Amino acid sequence: MSMSVAKSASETTIPASRERAALRSMTGYAQAHAVESGWSLRISIRSVNHRFLDLHLRVPEGFEPLELGIRRLVRERVHRGHLDVTLYHDLAGPAAIGVNEDVAGAYVQAVNALRKKFGIQAEADVASILRLPGVIGSAAASLDEQLERLEVVVSRCLSEALEKLNRMREDEAGHLRDEMSGRLRTIAAHAAKVQEIAERARPAFARRLEQRLRELLGEAQLDPRLAQEAAMAAERSDVAEELARLASHVNQFQLLLTGSSDVGKKLDFLLQEMQRETNTLLSKTPGNEAEGLEITQLALEIKSEIEKLREQVQNIE
Repeated sequence: MSMSVAKSASETTIPASRERAALRSMTGYAQAHAVESGWSLRISIRSVNHRFLDLHLRVPEGFEPLELGIRRLVRERVHRGHLDVTLYHDLAGPAAIGVNEDVAGAYVQAVNALRKKFGIQAEADVASILRLPGVIGSAAASLDEQLERLEVVVSRCLSEALEKLNRMREDEAGHLRDEMSGRLRTIAAHAAKVQEIAERARPAFARRLEQRLRELLGEAQLDPRLAQEAAMAAERSDVAEELARLASHVNQFQLLLTGSSDVGKKLDFLLQEMQRETNTLLSKTPGNEAEGLEITQLALEIKSEIEKLREQVQNIE
């Protein structure tokens, strides 16, 4: 960013209040239920962080035709993260139990034939017949007959689960946003101190450098070119430009935190830039004097905060 629009470290302001935004983490869990035509459906979604959208889908046998629609709906609502989406199904209500009268009738006819052939007087035991294979089954229509209707129900159930998941991920991101905003304020405060110390130390550094040159030259006249080199060295130790860019990155970072979702990659890029400016600041820190040591300590603390921000950004969508 050009120097004309970049703010100095001392002008950096990080709002302390928490605003509701669509920022989302990549960690969450949700499930939703639905019942339709004797079928009980449940969808569970588990999400953890990942560089891209990594969708793992599990559906029961017979529901494979619905996979494409499920994947499309998930991609519309979630942009990053490792997602485990599982569809469960079972029979529900009266449809869960039915009597196959044809099969039961066949058993009864076979029992009556045996009674007649062998002269057995006892009547057939209905309870025993009900326990025979194939007599008790589902009263619901077959899955193939219901699949088109179930597709609508699955879509509705999945939408509900995704809405719950995103609400949970937004809540989690709210806590992360508060923590990261605090770290940004710490970075801004340290950078402001560095700027103050650097402005105070620059003339002193130039004088010490010139004095050192005079000590090395002894009685010899100080070459104007050497004096110019000393002035340039002092100028190179000026960290105002790095601090201005760092302040600009901090402000951009905070704006993204209070803005829209799907900003994780942008935040990660800003952290790389912040790390680069801090490394340059460290490389320009003059000598082992008190001011230099103080600037080094503050810069190292800034780097530490940036690393902690990097860990938290890994969980932002």
